[in-house]
Amino acid sequence: MRGVSEEHARSIQLPGSPLMTLSGLVNHVRWVEYHWIEVILLGGSDAAPWTDEDPDREFRIAVDFPIGQLLDEYDEQSRRYNELFAGMDLETESKGTIRSGRRINLRWILFHLVEEIARHNGHLDIIREIADGTVGD
Repeated sequence: MRGVSEEHARSIQLPGSPLMTLSGLVNHVRWVEYHWIEVILLGGSDAAPWTDEDPDREFRIAVDFPIGQLLDEYDEQSRRYNELFAGMDLETESKGTIRSGRRINLRWILFHLVEEIARHNGHLDIIREIADGTVGD
C-alpha cells in the first residue's frame, strides 16, 4: 500500500461498492482486528467508529485521513498485538463472548483474522491494480 496516491487511496474504483476504497479497507481491517482482540479477547469496551445507525462508518471516515496515517496506525496496532500474543498461549480463553454468547480462544480468533485479512488483502490487490496499475508479488 505504500506509494499509493491520496487520490487513489480515497477514490471509488467499483461503482457498485462505494465503500470499497483502499483507505476504507485498511481502516476496516484495523478496526476488525481491534474488535476481535480488544473487545472479544480482552473483554474491553468497543471504541470502534461504527454505530448501530452506521455500521460501516469505519469505511466512510477513512477517506478523511491520509493513507500514510491509516497505515502507520495499523502498523503500530499490529506491533502491540504481536507483543501481546508472544506472551499468550493459543488456548487462552476470551473474556468477551461472540454473538452466540460463547467464549472462544486465541487460536480461534487468530484463525478467523487470517481468513478476514486474507480476503481483504485480495480486495486491496484488485482495487490497487484498478486504481494505478500496481500489482503485488
